[in-house]
Amino acid sequence: MGATETLLLLLTRPNEFRQLALFWLWHIPKRDITSVSEYETSGWDRPNMKKCWDFLDMTSRSFSAVIKELDGDLARVICLFYLVLRGLDTVEDDMTIPHETKQTLLRTFHEKILTEGWTFTGSGPREKDRELLVHFDVVVPELLSLPPHYRDVIKDCCKVMGIGMADYAAKAHASGKLGLETIEDLDLYCHYVAGIVGEGCSRIFSASGKEREIIGQQLVLSNDMGLLLQKTNVLRDFREDVDQGRLFWPREIWGTLPTTASDEKKAVVSRTWSAGFSEPTEMYDPKNRQRALWALSAFTLNALNHAVPALDYLSLLRNQTVFNFSSIPQTMAMATLSLCFMNPTVFERNVKIRKGEAANLIMRSTNPREVAIIFRHYARIIHHKASPSDPNFLRISVACGKIEQWYEHRYPSFVTLSTSGSGAQYDSSDLRGKVQVREQEKIRALEFRKRADDILKRTQDGDGVVPPALGPNEDLSTKEVLTYAVGLVLLLIVLGLGIVFGLIWYFDSKA
Repeated sequence: MGATETLLLLLTRPNEFRQLALFWLWHIPKRDITSVSEYETSGWDRPNMKKCWDFLDMTSRSFSAVIKELDGDLARVICLFYLVLRGLDTVEDDMTIPHETKQTLLRTFHEKILTEGWTFTGSGPREKDRELLVHFDVVVPELLSLPPHYRDVIKDCCKVMGIGMADYAAKAHASGKLGLETIEDLDLYCHYVAGIVGEGCSRIFSASGKEREIIGQQLVLSNDMGLLLQKTNVLRDFREDVDQGRLFWPREIWGTLPTTASDEKKAVVSRTWSAGFSEPTEMYDPKNRQRALWALSAFTLNALNHAVPALDYLSLLRNQTVFNFSSIPQTMAMATLSLCFMNPTVFERNVKIRKGEAANLIMRSTNPREVAIIFRHYARIIHHKASPSDPNFLRISVACGKIEQWYEHRYPSFVTLSTSGSGAQYDSSDLRGKVQVREQEKIRALEFRKRADDILKRTQDGDGVVPPALGPNEDLSTKEVLTYAVGLVLLLIVLGLGIVFGLIWYFDSKA
């Protein structure tokens, strides 16, 4: 960020400038992979691995920092995993590669990544991550040096993803149609390109020993984590994708499925509102803005349905660096969804959250409760922006309500934990708080009565003297302590006076 841009941010958005300043001043990276002490796990002393870290910085601005902060060898393994999948994704996205070449490469990519000296120079000159494939021979030896329990996960994920991508590319080539047809097609495609990434990360976390074995078994929740990210990216990149000859919005949302569709697809149509455009480029036209926004709303709703499972997954994690790595992209996805929702700019250019907001999310996304608060905040923004005339209004409201419900179930807003160690405090302005306060009073009254009955019984068993009745708010243990203390003080005074009088009498008798 240049000086002019920084000054402009200070003048126009002082709160965001403050967040950036706090980030620059106080956000300290958890580890330095270039340190000599980290060579064993980061591999920075090896030329090939050092080049891999450089490629990570070149191909990802958002993931690079959080990957580098992962514990131990997790950072290196996830870095290589990311580069493999980035290379595969580059092949799939490149519309200049001949179809037959792309099919062969996608279906055999899992073998190429473990073939020494392999590179690919057939990407188009404008493909942004072309250099990674041109120099992929530096990645291969690092992959081969990984322990089998890491290398096998990467290869398995690459194989399934490559075959899935190839199937969709073949289907699009055969039909000559742009993009996907149904929401089911979208879910399956996003599973191949992102859900499998989530599954692979979970398996690697578990294999490393940094997370419990159960994390590697959470394939459904891992898939939801990937789908939330991928669908957010697809939603945000609408204009860029269409301009480059591809589209991942399903026709079921932006257009109308053919009348010759199967009964199953007709059932899908009956459940989903569609905008009815003939071509996705029609959504560029301001005259069609209202219907285009309804289509955007439908896609946002589809992505929001993965928010609660994402919160469930994050609540299972125990390692702090793994949690940060997993949660930061999710909170940024929610921020992006709220920014894009009902925003016509999506049909004009790529939409991204501002740097100040991103810095704030990075610093805050450190525990499940704070992440849930962030999700709830952006869900409320989406619900506030929703229009009752939107065909998806009720579904949007329900999706946002589920996020609210998840938060309230686990972190009730009427309960405040005291930092002084005095326990939980309840908000009396909330009816739930009033009920809880009343229940606490009943419990204290029962405890008082039980202690009073015990003291009465002990007293009667001793000398038959019944102590005076105590008020319901008196603390018996405190009263007893004070009684003993006063008695001790009186005893000391009497002893002191006795000694003084004794000394006076002794000296008087001598005189």
